[in-house]
Amino acid sequence: MFRQCLFAAIVATGVSACGSITRGTSEVITFTSTPAGAAMTTSTNRTCPRTPCSLDVPRSEEFDATFTLPGYRPQTVPVRTKLAGSGAAGFAGNLLAGGVIGMGVDAYNGAAFDHVPNPVIVTLVPEALPSAARVHRPRGRPGV
Repeated sequence: MFRQCLFAAIVATGVSACGSITRGTSEVITFTSTPAGAAMTTSTNRTCPRTPCSLDVPRSEEFDATFTLPGYRPQTVPVRTKLAGSGAAGFAGNLLAGGVIGMGVDAYNGAAFDHVPNPVIVTLVPEALPSAARVHRPRGRPGV
């Protein structure tokens, strides 16, 4: 009886320390543009028809987000993963209770990672300067 209770306590501790369970394997990422209303497409074929928007993305997925809006230059932002503080705690908890298997699972499914940047914010640049900002040269010969 004592062994069964001890085993159950060890398993419960191992599961609670696992990043896959405490943090989940996906993360919500917010995409914002100035001006608003740009279409956003990722290199992994996820899309938002208009910004601002949010997508639930697997924590292990790295991608490039491209924003497009008529009259503005397209802009691409790389979104990468990094070991997060709370993810590292769950990952380290595997050392105590989850063992190598728990560490392998968290590393494989990305539970120990966060996306950077999040939120993804861009300021789109117009394709051409407004006509008032264009420089007009005087006609005729120089110096006359």
